[in-house]
Amino acid sequence: QVQLVESGGGLVQPGGSLRLSCVGSGFTLDSYAISWFRQAPGKEREGVSCITSDGGGSSYKSFAEGRFTVSRDNTKNTVYLQLDSLKPEDTAVYICAARKRGACPFYDGIDYWGKGTLVTVSS
Repeated sequence: QVQLVESGGGLVQPGGSLRLSCVGSGFTLDSYAISWFRQAPGKEREGVSCITSDGGGSSYKSFAEGRFTVSRDNTKNTVYLQLDSLKPEDTAVYICAARKRGACPFYDGIDYWGKGTLVTVSS
């Protein structure tokens, strides 16, 4: 099957860190820009970060600047989102999405969506 599979979510205390992974299954990611979105309970989905297909460019929403870092290793067919200095308001399902030949940032024209991985930040 062709799919994106996220992992790495979990329960952390405020100030803690997690590294999320987005792995392409059944296709190679090297021609796709990848965005991370998140959706908190009862709220609309919002963009978090984006990385170009070759890893040469990236973008972040303001709440992520200085705390989150997006990267990719195309030899492993994987995109990462490092989450540092986590706050309770970061609690959400984090979802990756792929767009063929896309520029960053992007919000539509998405070819594949992952199912998401849950990040819970709580004392």
